[in-house]
Amino acid sequence: MKKITTIIATLFFSTFLLAQTTWKADPMHSKLSFSTVHHGISDIAGLFKKFEITATTNKTDFSDAVFELSTDVASIDTEVEMRDNHLRSADFFDVEKYPKMTFKSIAIKKIGKDKYKLIGTLTLHGITKPTTITMWYRGTIVNEQSKAITAGFQFSGILKRSDFNVGTKFPSAMISDEVKIKADCEFIKQ
Repeated sequence: MKKITTIIATLFFSTFLLAQTTWKADPMHSKLSFSTVHHGISDIAGLFKKFEITATTNKTDFSDAVFELSTDVASIDTEVEMRDNHLRSADFFDVEKYPKMTFKSIAIKKIGKDKYKLIGTLTLHGITKPTTITMWYRGTIVNEQSKAITAGFQFSGILKRSDFNVGTKFPSAMISDEVKIKADCEFIKQ
């Protein structure tokens, strides 16, 4: 009986390992962007040019996926070099001291058709906080050109820069405390 239990457990574990897949965001078809409100009258947008996102899942609808993000904060780009350099400075991100921003999901909750709340921890500017973002799974296709199995996602949410001590010298009347984040990504099955 013990042998049968061991065989069944081994088969179950092997099936579990074979079913788990890893997906990586395709940098050519992915974007990590943000926007803030300047002086209460206009949105200022930017993006991070260098980031990696990986998803690990056992289900084809990604309802059990674990997502991990790593961003090179110095790759910030708002299309204004002087502003980008200021954002890299100790007044804001202090990229020499805190070069990376990371996120790792710890739970996922379905909230509608192909819509989820992604719950995880975000580390930014040396501070780690629980963070929840919305995830829209846009489907999976076989890319006609590359033949790669490709899944599309959009992630969105709002962060408070004050939660991470970013730009504390600048009041919210000048630069909004709330920062909208958005990532549009194509993930390729590995």
